[in-house]
Amino acid sequence: MIPLESRAAAGPIAPTAGNAVLRSVDAPPSCRLASARMSRLPFELFLALRYLRPKRTFVSVITLVSVVGVMLGVAVLIIVISVMTGFDKQLQERLLRFDAHMKILRREADGSQGLMSGYGEVIEKLGQHPEVVGAAPFFLGKVMIETQPSEGSSRIDAPLFRGVDPKLESSVSDLMDDIIAGEADFEGRTLMVGVDLAQALGLRVGDHVAVYSPNALKQMKESQGAEIIPGDDYRIAGIFDAGMYDYNYNIVATSLENAQNLYGIDESVHGILVRLEDPMRVGWVRWDLQELLGEDYRIRTWMEEHSTILTALQVEKNMMFYILFFIMIVAAFGIMNSQITFVVQKTREIGMLKALGTRRFSIVILFLGQSFVVGLIGVGLGFGLGMVALAYRNEFLDFMNRTTGLELFPAATYQFTRLPAVIDPGDIGMICGSALVICVIAGAIPAWTAARLRPVQALRYE
Repeated sequence: MIPLESRAAAGPIAPTAGNAVLRSVDAPPSCRLASARMSRLPFELFLALRYLRPKRTFVSVITLVSVVGVMLGVAVLIIVISVMTGFDKQLQERLLRFDAHMKILRREADGSQGLMSGYGEVIEKLGQHPEVVGAAPFFLGKVMIETQPSEGSSRIDAPLFRGVDPKLESSVSDLMDDIIAGEADFEGRTLMVGVDLAQALGLRVGDHVAVYSPNALKQMKESQGAEIIPGDDYRIAGIFDAGMYDYNYNIVATSLENAQNLYGIDESVHGILVRLEDPMRVGWVRWDLQELLGEDYRIRTWMEEHSTILTALQVEKNMMFYILFFIMIVAAFGIMNSQITFVVQKTREIGMLKALGTRRFSIVILFLGQSFVVGLIGVGLGFGLGMVALAYRNEFLDFMNRTTGLELFPAATYQFTRLPAVIDPGDIGMICGSALVICVIAGAIPAWTAARLRPVQALRYE
């Protein structure tokens, strides 16, 4: 037990929150009120907040820089991850506007894909499932098309020929709604071409093109030019914009009957397109439909069809998170630096606390509490800054475009005119929680160092 005289000589340090309030009697009323409120806090948190009061010291500057670092790290992560989530969601929406959620394909005995005949019975079976909202047959094969200009040379390309059932197509895709010129006319030999293919070949509504099937090209090749097989004449009835370059350039649509006649497959089709109530439940519905249809059919989901681009987006999102998270790690080092400096400055006071009976655990909680408060302030400010930046992201983008004279996100490349963003509570929670944990961990080493100080050595520290 230390004599009272030694305690008085050692310096004015309060082991409890109540003593601090007694010393504040002569303070102004506002200060006494603040101290009275703080006195209700636990001892460790009371001292942590007291030590964090702004002072004109080097430690306060480092603490301020640390708060700003955490704020910027959290804000940048929220902005980038939300924008990338917006990219991902918008891409999925555009994929599912033109493409179906599932494809039902015929499985041959050797495992290869075969033609499907009698598809009407399959569509009836699919309609029995409560998750299925639409089903339609489809044909998809390569063709060569050649323009027929009134003057000048013709142009040639080889898109995919998509045969659709005009009566059922609207139940599985938004092709009919994507027509931006002409109309969705599937009567006779008509084609719907994508806007990018139309621009590349100089096509307009009403123009005519010659369509060659692979069989016709093979016959001409085998005859070595002795036999010229003219292409089937088709009229451009409409031009569609699916919102994605791959669809707009690589696909032309016609009636199912035209596609069957061109390839000579009679009443058969390549498969059945299926749209579900919820595209995210394709994994569960797939097993139900597989059991319903049997092993003679193979089912491919939209996630499998576009696995490459979806995986690339997810990997890019994860990499951006890890790279930008280093900003907060740097800020955490600032917190650690300020805490170490603070421990050195407060060595004698720490020794006095321990001499008065303060437990080692309480010293650890004291310094971890400081790190937690600094991190909490930084995370809170970063969250607010991130939300404001996301709310005015397009205004900021317009300002940068005007200032630099450049289009930072060209609409022709990214297929959108405004910057997309989706605020995912899960992502926000992970960012803020991770930042707070990093800040607390940063204070662990200084806290443990302070807790291990010996009272006698600390009191003698100059």
